[in-house]
Amino acid sequence: MKTNLPLTKTEALIRLQKYCAYQDRCHQEVRNKLIQLKVFGDELEEVIADLIQDNFLNEERFARSYARGKFRFKKWGKRKILGELKRRKISEYCIKKAFTEIDDEEYMEVLYKVLEKKIDSTNGKNKYEIKQKVVNYAIQRGFETFLIWPAMNELYPL
Repeated sequence: MKTNLPLTKTEALIRLQKYCAYQDRCHQEVRNKLIQLKVFGDELEEVIADLIQDNFLNEERFARSYARGKFRFKKWGKRKILGELKRRKISEYCIKKAFTEIDDEEYMEVLYKVLEKKIDSTNGKNKYEIKQKVVNYAIQRGFETFLIWPAMNELYPL
C-alpha cells in the first residue's frame, strides 16, 4: 500500500540510484525527481551529493552522452543540442566536452544527408521556394546557416 509520506533519505537515495542507473541524468532532472518525491532542503542536497560521490550522477558524462545520442540518432545540429544543454543548466565546461563527441567530418556528412533527404521530399512552386524550405528545415534541426548554405548550393544549384 502506497502512502503519500515523504521518503526517507535512504529510500530516496535508493530510488534515485535506480533512476540514474537506467540512463545518464543531469543534475536538474535529479533535483526535479527528488522534489516530485517530496524530498526537500538538506536531504535533497545530501542525496545529490551522495549520487555524485558514488558516480551515479556525472554532469560531464550526461552532456557527452546527450550530445552523442541526439546527433547520431536524431540527427540534430550543434545549435539545437547547445540550446537543450543550456536549458538543462549544463555548465559551459561540460558543453565544450560534449561537443568533442561530434566529429566535424561526420557532422558535415550528416548535414548533407539531412539536406538530400529533405530536398527529395519537398515540393514548391519553384527551385527558390524548395531551397528556402530545405534551408529552414536544416536550421530547425539546429545546423548552422554558415554550413547549410554552401552545402545547399552544392547539392541544389539554381
